[in-house]
Amino acid sequence: MDADGREDGAAVTAAGFGVKGPRGWAFRGVDIDAPAGSLVAVEGPSGSGRTCLLLALTGRMRPSEGMARVGGLRLPKQMAALRRVSALAHVPGVTDLDPALTVAEHLKERALLQRRFGGGLRGLLRPRAERVTEAKLRIDSALAAAGLDRESLPKGSRTAVRDLERIEALRLSLALALIGRPRLIGVDDTDLKLSDAERDAVWEQLRSIAAAGTTVVAVCSEAPEDTIVVSTAPARSEAEGTTQDTAEAASEKPADANETDTDTDTHTDTDGGTTDDALAEAGRS
Repeated sequence: MDADGREDGAAVTAAGFGVKGPRGWAFRGVDIDAPAGSLVAVEGPSGSGRTCLLLALTGRMRPSEGMARVGGLRLPKQMAALRRVSALAHVPGVTDLDPALTVAEHLKERALLQRRFGGGLRGLLRPRAERVTEAKLRIDSALAAAGLDRESLPKGSRTAVRDLERIEALRLSLALALIGRPRLIGVDDTDLKLSDAERDAVWEQLRSIAAAGTTVVAVCSEAPEDTIVVSTAPARSEAEGTTQDTAEAASEKPADANETDTDTDTHTDTDGGTTDDALAEAGRS
């Protein structure tokens, strides 16, 4: 537990874990055993359910079979509690940055949201000067952890998102997620459209975040050797004739952030939909 009373990273365990949508399985049979502060790489071909696994492990998508515990919280029973201690970064359709807003505006907005919804009543009643200092500390710490140097940007903090390089946008998304000081952070498309040098830099940053105590689950096409690798690729015997079903199975509707989790939670398939629909719903959780 740190100076703010927050626990360190969340251990992740799963056995026979899977998510099924109305058109088939997004992924299934996933096993994980990762201690707190691990760097977990979710590896697999596009359409194999990597993003769905990321959403399920952060409490944004309801599992259909198997068991999982994240930071001692059981899925699906304690999904709402898990959402309060996890965060997502760089997930298309969920954490999209507004291209018209500047880096400073994104950071200020996230800090305000954290103070309003993540700090509790006591935080809201603190003197203004104290709140401002706390927000600045959170932002500076998050930027350092994500490796984003505002002074190196074309217009500093006033740089619009549309003018950021892809790796800079990824780092900003990471920083926004880290402002809430989560126990677990899920990162999508970690190595998509990056040069080899940029991929190495991103993985080094994720290692640093994990070493500082936050568990990191990162989706990638090819995992580095020093990570805990989890594959969503279906077994050869199960893959025949199911490629289309797997690619479309992500239409499973994620849980509403306002729902109350109970012992009687059950999985209910939605009527059709697309991957984009599922991710949009996750973004509201």
